[in-house]
Amino acid sequence: MTIYIVEDDPGIREVVLYALKSARFEAEGFESGAEFFSATEKSLPNLVLLDIMLPGEDGISILKKLRSAPRTKALPVIMLTAKDNEVDKVRALDMGADDYIPKPFGVMEMISRVNAVLRRTVPENPLIKEIVYANIVLNNAKREVYVNSKKITGLTFKEFELLRYLAENAENALNREKIMKTVWGYDYEGESRTLDMHIRSLRRKLGEAGGYIRTIRNVGYKMGE
Repeated sequence: MTIYIVEDDPGIREVVLYALKSARFEAEGFESGAEFFSATEKSLPNLVLLDIMLPGEDGISILKKLRSAPRTKALPVIMLTAKDNEVDKVRALDMGADDYIPKPFGVMEMISRVNAVLRRTVPENPLIKEIVYANIVLNNAKREVYVNSKKITGLTFKEFELLRYLAENAENALNREKIMKTVWGYDYEGESRTLDMHIRSLRRKLGEAGGYIRTIRNVGYKMGE
């Protein structure tokens, strides 16, 4: 598997490249978004390690471009963030980052997080093309959602992931920790307001069908009657 790292600090970049190659990954490093996008035009990696603080175009802007392009919208991305900058972490996660690693970090933790994200993003079974619940249809291959055969537009990357997880477990009450662990990849350090925000947004965008997403008091949420 191939991993790209976009990091302007040559010291950090070289350490990460060495660690990845030692873990038997193919790895390439880039110091700017321009270099990175030039490389992706030739070949896409299996995962990207993306620093937020970059010269010129920053990591948040690069992530936004990746998530808005059909070719790269499902490309796994782990953000490298300043240790105490919660705003950047929240922005990155809400825009579709699969995980974040605060600096400074240990290479063992980094490799562990890379492996965890890769396990979660293994291509889905191509036979499971659709998930249907009541009048809601999720097309996995196209990452599209329909209600009463009408396409729902404007769903973010994480909103689709959240809706899919609820639909896959329809009629089952899912606790908040399990939802966040599955959709965001970890416990989000005890923060749950982002989950509530995504649920509210999903309900609004689904219209009447949003009523199928029920709040289970003292537990979490479920999709059901």
